[in-house]
Amino acid sequence: MTMTATKTVDIKLERTIPAPPAEVFDAWLDPTVPGTLWHECDKLIINPKVDGLWYLLSLKGSPHYGRFIAIDRPGRLQHTWMSRHTLGEESIVTVTFATRGEGTLMTLRHSGLPNDDMAKAHERGWSSLFDKFGNVLAGGSSR
Repeated sequence: MTMTATKTVDIKLERTIPAPPAEVFDAWLDPTVPGTLWHECDKLIINPKVDGLWYLLSLKGSPHYGRFIAIDRPGRLQHTWMSRHTLGEESIVTVTFATRGEGTLMTLRHSGLPNDDMAKAHERGWSSLFDKFGNVLAGGSSR
Protein backbone atom coordinates (compact mmCIF):
# COMPACT_ATOMS: atom_id res chain seq x y z
CA MET A 1 0.00 0.00 0.00
CA THR A 2 1.34 3.41 -0.98
CA MET A 3 0.61 6.42 1.21
CA THR A 4 0.20 9.75 -0.55
CA ALA A 5 1.04 12.85 1.43
CA THR A 6 -1.41 15.69 1.03
CA LYS A 7 0.26 19.00 0.25
CA THR A 8 -0.66 21.81 2.61
CA VAL A 9 0.29 25.47 2.59
CA ASP A 10 1.54 27.66 5.43
CA ILE A 11 1.37 31.44 5.71
CA LYS A 12 3.31 33.75 8.00
CA LEU A 13 2.69 37.39 8.94
CA GLU A 14 4.66 39.68 11.23
CA ARG A 15 3.91 43.07 12.75
CA THR A 16 5.74 45.14 15.32
CA ILE A 17 3.27 46.45 17.90
CA PRO A 18 4.27 49.42 20.12
CA ALA A 19 3.39 47.73 23.43
CA PRO A 20 5.01 45.11 25.69
CA PRO A 21 4.40 41.39 24.94
CA ALA A 22 2.10 40.76 27.94
CA GLU A 23 -0.16 43.65 26.92
CA VAL A 24 -0.26 42.54 23.28
CA PHE A 25 -0.91 38.90 24.27
CA ASP A 26 -3.80 39.89 26.57
CA ALA A 27 -5.28 42.24 23.97
CA TRP A 28 -5.13 39.53 21.26
CA LEU A 29 -7.35 37.28 23.41
CA ASP A 30 -9.78 40.09 24.33
CA PRO A 31 -13.00 40.06 22.24
CA THR A 32 -13.58 43.76 23.00
CA VAL A 33 -10.39 44.83 21.18
CA PRO A 34 -10.90 45.69 17.48
CA GLY A 35 -8.69 43.73 15.11
CA THR A 36 -8.75 40.49 17.06
CA LEU A 37 -10.21 37.34 15.61
CA TRP A 38 -12.83 37.38 18.35
CA HIS A 39 -14.11 40.94 17.70
CA GLU A 40 -17.13 41.70 15.51
CA CYS A 41 -18.76 38.26 15.30
CA ASP A 42 -22.44 37.37 15.11
CA LYS A 43 -21.82 34.68 17.75
CA LEU A 44 -18.79 33.93 19.88
CA ILE A 45 -17.87 31.24 22.38
CA ILE A 46 -14.30 31.35 23.66
CA ASN A 47 -12.68 29.42 26.49
CA PRO A 48 -9.00 30.46 26.34
CA LYS A 49 -7.33 27.61 28.20
CA VAL A 50 -5.52 24.51 26.95
CA ASP A 51 -8.15 22.18 25.48
CA GLY A 52 -10.71 25.00 25.73
CA LEU A 53 -12.95 25.32 22.70
CA TRP A 54 -13.75 28.36 20.60
CA TYR A 55 -16.47 29.00 18.04
CA LEU A 56 -17.34 32.07 16.07
CA LEU A 57 -19.91 32.91 13.46
CA SER A 58 -18.54 35.70 11.29
CA LEU A 59 -20.66 38.68 10.27
CA LYS A 60 -20.79 37.07 6.81
CA GLY A 61 -22.35 33.92 8.32
CA SER A 62 -19.29 31.68 8.12
CA PRO A 63 -18.68 29.38 11.13
CA HIS A 64 -15.11 28.86 12.40
CA TYR A 65 -14.10 26.68 15.33
CA GLY A 66 -11.25 25.00 17.09
CA ARG A 67 -9.53 24.34 20.40
CA PHE A 68 -6.63 25.91 22.21
CA ILE A 69 -3.49 23.75 22.13
CA ALA A 70 -1.00 25.97 23.95
CA ILE A 71 -1.24 29.16 25.97
CA ASP A 72 2.15 30.31 27.21
CA ARG A 73 1.56 33.91 28.32
CA PRO A 74 3.08 36.21 27.19
CA GLY A 75 5.08 34.41 24.51
CA ARG A 76 2.91 31.99 22.54
CA LEU A 77 -0.67 31.10 21.73
CA GLN A 78 -1.67 28.14 19.55
CA HIS A 79 -5.07 26.84 18.48
CA THR A 80 -6.63 24.67 15.85
CA TRP A 81 -8.73 26.24 13.12
CA MET A 82 -11.48 24.67 11.05
CA SER A 83 -13.99 26.17 8.65
CA ARG A 84 -15.37 25.59 5.20
CA HIS A 85 -12.37 27.68 4.09
CA THR A 86 -10.07 24.87 5.24
CA LEU A 87 -12.33 22.38 3.47
CA GLY A 88 -13.31 21.02 6.90
CA GLU A 89 -9.71 20.03 7.66
CA GLU A 90 -8.01 21.04 10.88
CA SER A 91 -5.26 23.62 10.52
CA ILE A 92 -3.06 25.24 13.18
CA VAL A 93 -2.67 28.92 14.09
CA THR A 94 0.41 29.84 16.15
CA VAL A 95 0.93 33.40 17.37
CA THR A 96 4.16 34.41 19.08
CA PHE A 97 4.90 37.62 20.97
CA ALA A 98 8.60 38.54 21.27
CA THR A 99 10.17 41.67 22.69
CA ARG A 100 11.47 43.95 19.96
CA GLY A 101 12.96 47.14 21.35
CA GLU A 102 10.20 48.91 23.29
CA GLY A 103 7.49 46.88 21.55
CA THR A 104 6.49 43.40 20.47
CA LEU A 105 7.19 41.45 17.31
CA MET A 106 3.95 39.57 16.77
CA THR A 107 4.22 36.64 14.37
CA LEU A 108 1.27 34.61 13.15
CA ARG A 109 1.79 31.33 11.35
CA HIS A 110 -1.26 29.52 9.94
CA SER A 111 -0.19 26.05 8.88
CA GLY A 112 -1.95 23.18 7.19
CA LEU A 113 -4.11 25.18 4.78
CA PRO A 114 -5.44 22.94 2.01
CA ASN A 115 -4.28 24.85 -1.10
CA ASP A 116 -2.78 28.07 -2.43
CA ASP A 117 -6.15 29.78 -3.00
CA MET A 118 -7.27 29.13 0.57
CA ALA A 119 -3.86 30.26 1.85
CA LYS A 120 -4.11 33.55 -0.06
CA ALA A 121 -7.62 34.16 1.27
CA HIS A 122 -6.49 33.48 4.86
CA GLU A 123 -3.44 35.70 4.37
CA ARG A 124 -5.68 38.59 3.27
CA GLY A 125 -7.98 38.04 6.26
CA TRP A 126 -5.19 37.79 8.83
CA SER A 127 -3.38 40.78 7.32
CA SER A 128 -6.50 42.92 7.60
CA LEU A 129 -6.95 41.92 11.25
CA PHE A 130 -3.26 42.53 12.01
CA ASP A 131 -3.39 46.00 10.48
CA LYS A 132 -6.47 46.97 12.49
CA PHE A 133 -5.09 45.42 15.70
CA GLY A 134 -1.72 47.18 15.33
CA ASN A 135 -3.44 50.50 14.67
CA VAL A 136 -5.66 50.15 17.76
CA LEU A 137 -2.73 49.27 20.02
CA ALA A 138 -0.72 52.15 18.60
CA GLY A 139 -3.48 54.47 19.79
CA GLY A 140 -5.19 54.94 16.45
CA SER A 141 -8.81 54.45 15.53
CA SER A 142 -10.39 51.08 14.84
CA ARG A 143 -11.63 52.30 11.44
